Amino acid sequence: MSFIRKRLPISAVSIDLLVIVLFLLNHTTEAQQPKYVYHFCPNTTTFSINSAYQANRDGLLSSLSSNGTRGEVFYNTTSGRNPDMVYGLFACLEGLSTSGCQECVAYAATDIYQHCPVEIKAVIWYDGCLLRYSNQNIVSIVAEAPRVAFINDKAVIVTITEQDRFDQYIRSIINDTISLAEIEHAGPKNFATREKNISSFQTLYILVQCTPDLSGTDCSRCLRGAMAYLPTGREGGTSLTPSCIVRYEFNPFYNQTAVVALPPSAREEKKQNNSIHIRILVASLFTTFGLAVVSASGFFIWRRRNTQEDGENSKEVQLLDLVGGRIPHKHSRDTVGGENLGESQEFPSIRLDILLAATNRFSDDNKLGEGGFGPVYKGTLADGKEIAVKRLSRASDQGLVELKNEVMLIARLQHRNLVKLLGCCLEKNEKLLVYEFMPNRSLDVFLFDSNLAAQLDWQKRFIIIKGIARGILYLHEDSRLKIIHRDLKTSNILLDHQMNPKISDFGMARLFGEDKNEANTNRVVGTYGYMAPEYAMEGLFSVKSDVFSFGVLLLEIISGKKNNGFHLAERGESLLTFAWKLWSKGEGMRLIHQLLVPTCVASEALKCIHIGLLCVQEDPEDRPTMSSVIVMLATDTITLPRPAEPAFSVGRAVAPPLELTSSQGLISINMLTISNLSPR
Repeated sequence: MSFIRKRLPISAVSIDLLVIVLFLLNHTTEAQQPKYVYHFCPNTTTFSINSAYQANRDGLLSSLSSNGTRGEVFYNTTSGRNPDMVYGLFACLEGLSTSGCQECVAYAATDIYQHCPVEIKAVIWYDGCLLRYSNQNIVSIVAEAPRVAFINDKAVIVTITEQDRFDQYIRSIINDTISLAEIEHAGPKNFATREKNISSFQTLYILVQCTPDLSGTDCSRCLRGAMAYLPTGREGGTSLTPSCIVRYEFNPFYNQTAVVALPPSAREEKKQNNSIHIRILVASLFTTFGLAVVSASGFFIWRRRNTQEDGENSKEVQLLDLVGGRIPHKHSRDTVGGENLGESQEFPSIRLDILLAATNRFSDDNKLGEGGFGPVYKGTLADGKEIAVKRLSRASDQGLVELKNEVMLIARLQHRNLVKLLGCCLEKNEKLLVYEFMPNRSLDVFLFDSNLAAQLDWQKRFIIIKGIARGILYLHEDSRLKIIHRDLKTSNILLDHQMNPKISDFGMARLFGEDKNEANTNRVVGTYGYMAPEYAMEGLFSVKSDVFSFGVLLLEIISGKKNNGFHLAERGESLLTFAWKLWSKGEGMRLIHQLLVPTCVASEALKCIHIGLLCVQEDPEDRPTMSSVIVMLATDTITLPRPAEPAFSVGRAVAPPLELTSSQGLISINMLTISNLSPR
C-alpha cells in the first residue's frame, strides 16, 4: 500500500502534464491572450458615473461577450431605450478559428473598460477582432474614421529599386484585389485575400475585409479610403478603420488553409487567353512573311544606320521631333490633358556627349538626389555654366510619358518662381532633361536639418512662402492654361543662390482649359502628407488640391516639422491638428521653430499660420484661392475668416512589439507604428 501511495501523485502529475502538452500542441494560438492593437474613444463626450447610459453600456458589453461564444464572426445588438440607447457590434477576422474569435471578443468586452471607462463612443482593435459601441446607430453604416495605420519597420528588399515606383506597384496590386473582391466576393462576406508572385523568390500577401453588415458599395468605399492612407515603402503595411482593413506583407499573415486567395477574374483569364491567341497569330504571320522581313531588314538597317544614334526607338524620335520644333505634318498638333497646345516652338536638344562630359559620365560624385523616375546629376558645361540633369530610368515606359508631360509644360512656362528647363536629350535610349542648376538644392534640406535650419531666418522663410505662392498662382491663373501641379512638397521647391524658391518636377502635373475647374482620376499620384483628402480618397483634384498642399508647406516652413511623420506620443496628433489647436487657444507662437524666435515678426508669423489653416480645411470650397492667399500675405488690413479644424489628423504612436503569427488568421504586427487619422 505504501508503494501505491507513493506512486499515485507521480501518476497524477504525469497525466496532468500530458494533458497540458497535448492542449498546447493543439491550441497554442487560442491559448494566447489577444494582443491589443489600438483604441479610440474621444474624451470630448463622456457619461456620468451610475447613469442610465453606463448601465446600458455595461449590459451591451455583456451581451456582446456572451454572443461571442455562439460561433459568430459578426454580431450586433442594442441595449436600453432612447435617449440612452447604446449600439454595439463585434467582428472577427475571416479565417480566425471559432475559439480564437470567442476569446478575442470576450477579452475585448472586458479590456475596453480600462481604455474607455466613461466615453460615450469607443472602438478597440485586437490582432483578431474589433469591438465597437456608440450612442448612435453604427450598423450597416460605413465608418472611415478613425484610421489606424501601421508600417513594418523592416526595409523593402525588392528588385524594383525606385521607391515611388515600388509604392505605386504595391498599390496597383491592392487596388486590383479590391476590384476582384467587388466582382467575385460580392455578398455578405466582403472579404478577399490574394497572393502575388512579384519575383522568383518573393510573394506578396494581401488581405482586404469589411464588416459583413456593409453593402458592397460601402465596403468598396471603405477599402479604397483605407488604401489611400496605407503606408508603403516597407515590407508590410496595414490600414484599419472601424469598418474595414487593408493589409499587405511579404510573409503569410492569415490562415491560408481557412481562406482561399482570389483566383484571376474572368476578365484577367480572358485577357490571358487573348494574349495566347495573339502570340499564335503573330507567330503564324512571322512564319508566313519571314522571308520578306529578312529581305527588307537589310535595307532598313542601312537606311537607319546614320540616324540610329539620335534615337533608338520610335517614341523617343517622335518626342525629340516634338520638342525640337520638327513635328511631322500629321503630328503638327499635340494634345496634353485634353487641351490642344498647337505647334511646338523651337526648343533646344543637347547632345549626349556634351552631357556625359558635363556630369563625368553620370558619376556618383555628381549625383544630387533620386527622383520618382530616376536620379538627378550636377553638370558643368565647357563654358563653366552649371546645370542639373534629370536622367529617367531606361526601363521606365511610364517615365517617357512623364518626360513628355514635363517638356510640354515647362517649355511653355516662364516665371521667376518656376525652375527653368534648358533642353533635353534623347540619344542611345537615354531620356534626359536639363535644368538650370539650383546651388542650394531643395527646401527640405534646410528645413529639416538641425544644423542648416539656422540659415533660414524668418525673413528668408517669409520670402520663400510668398515666392511659392506666386509660382502656384502663375500655374493656376496667369499661365495660358490652368495647371495643377499635384505634387507640391518641400523636396520639389528648389532654392537658387539667393535662396529664392522655384517650383520643380512637373511630371505629375495636369492641364485644364479655361472652362474646366476639376477632374477625377483613377491613378492617385503625389506624396502622403501633402495630398488633399478629396484627392487621396476619391481621386478628385482641382486648384484647391494644390492649395491644400501649399497650406501643409506653409505650416512646415514655420514649424520646421514634417507633417508626414510628425507625432506627439502623448496625443497622437498631426502637425495640422496640432497647429489648429494651438491657434484656437491663442498659443500660435508655440508652433514657430525655436530658431525663428529672435528674428520672427509675430504678426506675420501668426498671419501665416492662420492662412495655412485656411488652406488645409476639409471642404475645398472653404479653402481660399491662391490669388486670395497672395492678397492675405501682402496686407494686414484684411480680416481673415476663422478656419475649421483640418480635414484629418495623422498622428503617430509606437505600438509595443507584437509577435508575427502565420499559423492562424491573426493580425499580429511586429514592430509597427500606429497612425490615428480622424475627421472633424
